Amino acid sequence: MSSNSVNMHESTKLENSTFNIMTALDKEAMFLFSTAETHISDVEKDNRQHLVEIWNNTSVMKIGRRQMLREDLAREVNGEKFRQ
Repeated sequence: MSSNSVNMHESTKLENSTFNIMTALDKEAMFLFSTAETHISDVEKDNRQHLVEIWNNTSVMKIGRRQMLREDLAREVNGEKFRQ
């Protein structure tokens, strides 16, 4: 493989880096909309405010990472990276 070649994901034919961004976005979304909400609800029921704050902070950090990934993916799309 030459240094100019691009690694492609086998089933999607996307560059590995693009596929990785999309996979990470999916995992971040699943965490935010399922796992974190469940954990926050559980610790609220247990009246453990410090854990509520920890889970909320974790969610805020993940929202920030998700936003950065979305912006990078948008740059790739806007840069016409997907056109052949």
